[in-house]
Amino acid sequence: MAISYKDSGVNIDEGNRAVELIKRVLSKYKSSEQIGKFGGMYKIPSGYKNPYLISSSDGVGTKLKIAIMAGIYNTVGQDLVNHCVDDILAMGAKPLYFLDYFATGKLKAEIVASVVEGFAKACEENDCVLLGGETAEMPGFYADNDFDIAGFITGIVEEKKVLDGSKIKEGDLLIGFKSTGLHTNGYSLARKIFFERLKLKVEDAFSDTGKTVGEVLLAIHKSYFNEIYPYLKKDKIKALSHITGGGFYENIPRILPDNFDVKIKVNWEIPILFDFLVKESGITKREAFRTFNMGIGMIAFVDKKDSSVFKELSDKKEAFLIGEVIKGSGKVLIDGID
Repeated sequence: MAISYKDSGVNIDEGNRAVELIKRVLSKYKSSEQIGKFGGMYKIPSGYKNPYLISSSDGVGTKLKIAIMAGIYNTVGQDLVNHCVDDILAMGAKPLYFLDYFATGKLKAEIVASVVEGFAKACEENDCVLLGGETAEMPGFYADNDFDIAGFITGIVEEKKVLDGSKIKEGDLLIGFKSTGLHTNGYSLARKIFFERLKLKVEDAFSDTGKTVGEVLLAIHKSYFNEIYPYLKKDKIKALSHITGGGFYENIPRILPDNFDVKIKVNWEIPILFDFLVKESGITKREAFRTFNMGIGMIAFVDKKDSSVFKELSDKKEAFLIGEVIKGSGKVLIDGID
């Protein structure tokens, strides 16, 4: 008896239906995906004298498990684009184009289209083109209801404007930009606390926030591009650190010269979600700042004379003066912890 590709678990017809749904979704956005071609083309913009292309790739980790539990799929697409945008922004780059990868055990066209709509929405918000992608149905590798996504981004920056930390000096100030939640890190611990230890459901209310557990945990990873890039163009930022996996202690040293430390004062209001996770897990404050972003998703290093340009954001409580650069050996020192 013959066995077809569909019998093995791969449904080409459902894949074609997904493509048609994706085309419909993308017709609403200027950042249109190149469907039906073997590769996407992008013309390098003019006006650069000696440009560098900056690329990065990432995923959103086990946050996907919560999206699947909640049946909400478009937000993780936005998470992925915004995370990738923030990574190359930390090197001074403006995003040009984004590529996606979607893999699942059993292809469901509506879910794929919803995730891709998140990609398209975030690309448009970040002035970035959704250039192409890949959808893979892999029965036996993923469970039928599971899926994974990955993103690949390329941006551009003039050579003299690359942020590599070399301009940091003693006395520079640290401006912390407010996060929207966990972003895309710390979810394995969060899931263990919420769903294994406390037996909560995504539809349960979370504290007195007026939001459900699912809404709090699926808060979209913030893109800082539109907020920060204007300051980069004016040369008001010397370096940036994207606070992702590893928190403050692992990410700040990636940009900090070996002969300096940063001294941080926790003078912002730590969101209730982080206080809750620290209390319920029993981890130390140091481990908390090594695991989570603790309410700060991006940190800018600025000259003292330029710190006042962030006053408008500070007044709106979107950015905070959280520390300074001192002589040292590449360490992160947090008041009350180190």
